[in-house]
Amino acid sequence: MLYRTVSTWRMYLVSLLLLAAGALLAYTGANSGFVVVAATAAVAALSLLLACSDAAPGLAPGRVRTAIRDRERRTAFLPQRDPDAAGRPRPRAPGHPPRTTTRVPRIRIPAAVS
Repeated sequence: MLYRTVSTWRMYLVSLLLLAAGALLAYTGANSGFVVVAATAAVAALSLLLACSDAAPGLAPGRVRTAIRDRERRTAFLPQRDPDAAGRPRPRAPGHPPRTTTRVPRIRIPAAVS
């Protein structure tokens, strides 16, 4: 909850800084309109960078370890790298192809001789 309060106040501070910079540049009178717009955009970009630089709080290392451990438990087993290792059965040879892919031989009927 404290983090949201700090983030809200940081947003208000950046908005106030942006408005103050725009007002100071607009009321000096020495600058043209394009310079005021460019300077205000630069101040806005820097303010946005300042506001977002620490926006995401860091996670505790224990929480990261727990997340990695949970992901590891959910992960499916990978295929074995050495199927010929001692104590493992040999991989089976491929069997007959399924019936749907088997080619049906054609029966030739000899022509009738007259």
